[in-house]
Amino acid sequence: MAEVARELGCDWHTVNNAVLAYGEALLDADVDRIGSVTALGMDETLFARVGMWRRQLWSTSIVDVAQGVLLDVVPGRGGSEPAAWLAARGDEWLSGIEWATLDLSSPYRAVFDTMLPDATQIADPFHLIKLANSKLDECRRRVQNETLGHRGRKTDPLYRIRRLLTKADERLDDRGRTKLLGLLAAGDPKGEVKTTWHAKEVIRSIYEIDDPDLADEFVTRLASDLQDRAFPLEVRSLGRTLRRWKDHIVAWHRGRATNGPTEAVIQQPHKEDQADRLWVSAVQVLQSPGAALRRQTQLGPISHRHPR
Repeated sequence: MAEVARELGCDWHTVNNAVLAYGEALLDADVDRIGSVTALGMDETLFARVGMWRRQLWSTSIVDVAQGVLLDVVPGRGGSEPAAWLAARGDEWLSGIEWATLDLSSPYRAVFDTMLPDATQIADPFHLIKLANSKLDECRRRVQNETLGHRGRKTDPLYRIRRLLTKADERLDDRGRTKLLGLLAAGDPKGEVKTTWHAKEVIRSIYEIDDPDLADEFVTRLASDLQDRAFPLEVRSLGRTLRRWKDHIVAWHRGRATNGPTEAVIQQPHKEDQADRLWVSAVQVLQSPGAALRRQTQLGPISHRHPR
């Protein structure tokens, strides 16, 4: 707090007293502000940059993802503060939580393992797809340096498509796809970036599968397939992540809970009225899901058909 105050150019005591006077009044006035929660999510947030070197201060947001309500913010992005916050809620409150959503974070996973052992943990879809995009960008930058010997410049083929690569395939028009494939052919002599691009799209297709059992089989075989030594190291890294987080990834198909404020809904089992469901279109059932990546590389990118 003192570092933040210095950055704002004011006295720490002024900031601290204002926070206490305003914040405690709100908390005292609403002691029952946190009701029962069935789906709880945690996610890290960059709180501030302080000091001469703009050091990052992180916080952890604790959210009722079923209702889309922020419950509290605790300092840091480790496990100790969230664990202490959960411990303060009491066993009766904790026992009502059925789903626990998280990014691909080992500290948060440990918190849920310890404090919510009976809750089903769900890996947030956004963070898995974000990881796939980051690995794709890593591959692009590596191939760029290996082929041209320098960082990307505006005239380099791979640099010119850096944004198209991470764009969702269904959002590419004919002109964009033609540009993407043409510049991949020009700047990706071994096809490593193209392979990683296809891997990213196949990972995205996990969330088009509507059947949890099929999703389980698909992710299991895909994780093994992606670790083939013939693939770039970034693709193999994605395969290891899928293997390590497989149960958490597949759990989304059963709980449909996410950390996203616009997607904070839960699909209730056997519910006739599914107006609150996060709709995704079904993918064609594959006879051999394990070969999905290799076939996909030959057939071209997946067409994601999301209802408007």
